[in-house]
Amino acid sequence: MERIVIYTQPDCPPCEITKRYFQDQRIEYIEKNVRQDKQAYNELVKKYKSYSTPTVVIGEKVFSGFKLNEIEQELFGKNS
Repeated sequence: MERIVIYTQPDCPPCEITKRYFQDQRIEYIEKNVRQDKQAYNELVKKYKSYSTPTVVIGEKVFSGFKLNEIEQELFGKNS
């Protein structure tokens, strides 16, 4: 499976739901808190051109905001 990174921030209910989804699916991910990690914030804004959390990066695909349907399609749709 491709590397998954979730850009989050505190007090973000959609971030918590997204992380819980990955945990429930037993899918490993790397969490980067953009409030605590300036480098993570710079990656989010400059590299991925996103200003919202959660932003999920799966390989080279970027999902800005709370888009579980699109994420599921990326993760499981290719094999369905």
